Amino acid sequence: MKKETKKEQLSWKEAFLLNQRAIKIWWNLYPQVFLSDAAYQITSIFISYFTIWFSARIIEELTSSKDSRRLFSLILTLLTINFILGILNTICKRWHTVVNDMAYEKLDYYYNEKMLSMDFISMDHTHTHDLFSQIKQNANWSDWGLNKLLPLFGDMIKAIFGIFAAIALSWQLFVLPIPKQANQLLWMNHPLFHLLLLLLLFGAVLLSPAISNQAGKYWSKYAESARFGNRVFGFFGCMGYEQKRALDIRIYEQNSMCRNGMIKNNTFSTHSPIAQAARGNMGILFGTADAVNRIFTGCIYLFVCLKAWAGSFGIGTVTQYISAVTMLYENIASILLFLGQMRTNAPFLQTTFEFLDIPNTMYQGSLTIEKRNDYHYEIEFCHVSFQYPGTKEYALKDVNIKFQIGEKLAIVGENGSGKTTFIKLLCRLYDPTEGEIRLNGIDIRKYNYLEYISIFSIVFQDFKLLAFPLGQNVAVGINYQKKSIEDCLKKVGFDKRLHSMKDGVDTYLYKEFNKNGVEISGGEAQKIAIARALNKNTAFLILDEPTAALDAVAEYEIYTKFNEIVGECTAIYISHRLSSCRFCDKIIVFERGSICQQGSHKKLLTDPKGKYYTLWHTQAQYYETKKTPKSE
Repeated sequence: MKKETKKEQLSWKEAFLLNQRAIKIWWNLYPQVFLSDAAYQITSIFISYFTIWFSARIIEELTSSKDSRRLFSLILTLLTINFILGILNTICKRWHTVVNDMAYEKLDYYYNEKMLSMDFISMDHTHTHDLFSQIKQNANWSDWGLNKLLPLFGDMIKAIFGIFAAIALSWQLFVLPIPKQANQLLWMNHPLFHLLLLLLLFGAVLLSPAISNQAGKYWSKYAESARFGNRVFGFFGCMGYEQKRALDIRIYEQNSMCRNGMIKNNTFSTHSPIAQAARGNMGILFGTADAVNRIFTGCIYLFVCLKAWAGSFGIGTVTQYISAVTMLYENIASILLFLGQMRTNAPFLQTTFEFLDIPNTMYQGSLTIEKRNDYHYEIEFCHVSFQYPGTKEYALKDVNIKFQIGEKLAIVGENGSGKTTFIKLLCRLYDPTEGEIRLNGIDIRKYNYLEYISIFSIVFQDFKLLAFPLGQNVAVGINYQKKSIEDCLKKVGFDKRLHSMKDGVDTYLYKEFNKNGVEISGGEAQKIAIARALNKNTAFLILDEPTAALDAVAEYEIYTKFNEIVGECTAIYISHRLSSCRFCDKIIVFERGSICQQGSHKKLLTDPKGKYYTLWHTQAQYYETKKTPKSE
């Protein structure tokens, strides 16, 4: 079977439909961006139109009757119109600039909303992040994608109104006859000459943009290497600014590696493929298009000057007609360039829409979860198995377990044993491939999705805090009760540090947004994250390595007060440190995606053939004091 080759360019119809959808997105997102641009371009065209027309009249008057009153009237009128239009144009330009800057922020927000609203299984997929990375890199490369629509729209509006203005200024050029006394130039009145002139005009108009569009395809051709180059520069070029990398960069002198990484990538060097194309075919095409423009401009100068020399119109009108015909040619060419760039941009829009069209397939459910103050929510895994998308192996296989209300559970196992997958299924970040997870006897897929996940508080291993006030970080909101926040922080042992903070819970964390913000250690951040989970006050509390960044004393304090901290909720504790699991009611041991053991710490240690026994003694040997033989 012959391998299908990828189309290099989309059809005009496909390109039109893609750009039409892009315009609709922008209109729904921020219609002011079109209105402000149109106002700015239209006022700019009117300024050009009146300047050309009045300048021609002034020159005409200077070279003929030289009537001072008429000259004064023309100049005053031109200055008045330019003053009024100039103010309007400045206002519109300012409006356009502000709106344009806001538009790109709204576009970033639009992408982020899409990312956050999609099913977690889709957001967690590498292909999704690759698509999003391509979108950002295409924009960095040359504003391709949705970004391209804004300047293209401005160029189109300018071209359309410019064409009407140019026709209004130049139509008489083609109808004014050569006077009979200019015998040698009467042939210019012949209809065939006008036909040839129009053919020259449209030939140049079609040829130059066509050549430019052909050259412009090279931007699309080398877009993939440009995206990679941007990634390289974005990574190596910014490493030195990252605080988390600062120690490694200095101790191991990684700056030389960064420099070499940037030097070896020649995407934007004079030896890059796009630079070679610019010196070769791409440059020749752009140069040819420019040459066509200049030849046509020369022909227009010759034609207008010959008619003026023959006596068809005065010297002042020469400037009007030359400017107008040049404007007409340039704006028609701009329309064709716009169409070419619209087609070139279409493949980049395809990538954008592939990302935006990622569907949400997870059933959201409709049942309401009963709000219970006694936390009586019972969850059961019934023959649950799960395969990650695109894989044939089971991450979990036939898992059966029932959580007793208020129980304290520890989940242990080696890396890759299925612990994280188990938690993702429990919180319904994924749905099981086989089997059911039930809440109070009902399949969790039938419950309203947002209501279901609201019964969980989780401290992830890679949690994040924001550079906002401490209270807002714990409350995850602007409005909160200080006493409640302080109680949660006290439970996790953060009260001493809190008392040292001048502004208490109103103290900013970090210094990104406030110069008086405080820096906190990893252990302190972990305590704040636990306090945040407690403040949510949910039926289930999940702690993923919650004491990994704490020192031994702080860890001991958390363990001894664990029951007080978690209260009546069902707590699920994930850890690699088995010594920290002893305070739990039950320990669940995972191995190769299945539950191989479960029971209390004492019970599991009675089975020397069990996995927990092996894991426990493997870790315990590093804490036992080895006896040294007595010297003889």
